[in-house]
Amino acid sequence: MNQHQPSRRDFILAKESLYPPSTSHTASEDVVPGGGGCCGSAPIGLTGDSCSTADEKPAASCCGTPSPAEPTTISNIAPLPKPAPQAESQNSLPVAIIGSGPVGLAAAANLVERGQDFIILEAGSKVAAGIRSWGHVRLFTPWSYLIDPAGQRLLESESNWQQPEGAYVPYAAEFVETFLDPLAAHSDIAPHIRLDHKVVSVSREGHDRMKDGRRDAAGFMIVTETPTGPQRFYARAVIDASGTLSDPNPMGAGGIPADGEQQFQANIRYGMPDILCRDRDRYAGKRVLVVGSGHSATGNVLSLVELAKASPSTLVAWAVRRSNPAKLWGGGSADEIAERGALGTRVKQAVDDGSVSLLTGLSIGAVKQHGDGLEISDLQGNPQVVVDEIIVSAGSRPNLAMLRELRLDLDPATEATRTLGPLIDPNRHSCGSVPPHGAAELRHPESGFYVAGMKSYGRAPTFLMMTGYEQVRSIVAELAGDLEAARDVHLELPSTGVCSTDLAFQDDAAPSCGTSAGQSSVSR
Repeated sequence: MNQHQPSRRDFILAKESLYPPSTSHTASEDVVPGGGGCCGSAPIGLTGDSCSTADEKPAASCCGTPSPAEPTTISNIAPLPKPAPQAESQNSLPVAIIGSGPVGLAAAANLVERGQDFIILEAGSKVAAGIRSWGHVRLFTPWSYLIDPAGQRLLESESNWQQPEGAYVPYAAEFVETFLDPLAAHSDIAPHIRLDHKVVSVSREGHDRMKDGRRDAAGFMIVTETPTGPQRFYARAVIDASGTLSDPNPMGAGGIPADGEQQFQANIRYGMPDILCRDRDRYAGKRVLVVGSGHSATGNVLSLVELAKASPSTLVAWAVRRSNPAKLWGGGSADEIAERGALGTRVKQAVDDGSVSLLTGLSIGAVKQHGDGLEISDLQGNPQVVVDEIIVSAGSRPNLAMLRELRLDLDPATEATRTLGPLIDPNRHSCGSVPPHGAAELRHPESGFYVAGMKSYGRAPTFLMMTGYEQVRSIVAELAGDLEAARDVHLELPSTGVCSTDLAFQDDAAPSCGTSAGQSSVSR
């Protein structure tokens, strides 16, 4: 018994998207005596089995009149809704902000003031997830450099929020609880935040990196990973303020992992672990190596020194690539940020009194098992130290993978924009010598796309919070069409010292384990 042969296009669900076959010739013209297909021969590679057997008539729509169930001509396809003009539809889209840290929320506050619609996409389950992870760390920047002006105006206009005392240097947890949480909870910002939305791709709608088309007229498409699966968002502009803390540099020389670094991840931490509280048992009584020469590394060293006072068997080694340690000590008493200057003074004392073994000129090539510990070798394979735990505080780098389909113009050294790179190069500038900059320096060839905050500096460690606040003020002004305000950038920063971030150190005045920063007895 012959089986029913389905139409060759029954598997197509969206019939309105189907391109119709040509109707410029008749069915009789298609018939080829003794030919292969029911409608005549077809190019090799495009035909399948014959559309009929000797005992079965061809499907009506294959050679004869169109079947009502299977359209074959334009007249059979229902007209699609007329799309809105591109410019109009794009302008109705929001501005997308990636990240709800200090700079992302500052961008939102500026957009609120200018009456611009926006959406904030945050990878974490809470706002400012990155900063929360190092809430135990004291910043070296006082409140006077941490409060975004637009955010301050927004809070003061609607609540009883009180600005903190300007000279006090808060812990990261205090910064979140006192400023960032209230700002995120503001009625003009909270409804626009999407938590647990990790951005994995930003592109032009309908345009990959190669396609010109109407690129500048197309909106942005943003793909996020969420607990319920991927979601897509569309925006007229994008401000990437996602930071760099989730992409730490490896401990190996040359910007690549040391041999064995991946293998021994169980014994390696990156950034600033909570050495004096949550991670205390991990490091107490152990041989610990800190890798890096920035303020995060210095803070880790000082925390380990403090831990060793209570647990004398704790041994601390510190590996830096530079041969001359003078820059490790910073500006000392000459530093305009007192906490930053004190950081260098304290760590120099710890090295001088033997509390820390400083290994200079060490470029790490490999880590391997050695008895009950890990042996660290230089690039020539010479063993340098055997430890139990390693803390890598070698800075971080921007995640550019999610921006792969955008056209970016990056400085080859810093991975900032080509215009901004020379202005922030740590080989030439400290935090205080970076000139004011805004939208003009942050533009990419991709119109409407900006990177702001720490990520805008790429690999350069000279970022300070107020820099990011001025960046987004200028960017939002440009997006709102106020080009004069966008060009009028101002920035006054403290001088001296080469900073890696706004992090400073953990000390014995830190909030006690298990309490919030607000419950601590830190002197104000």
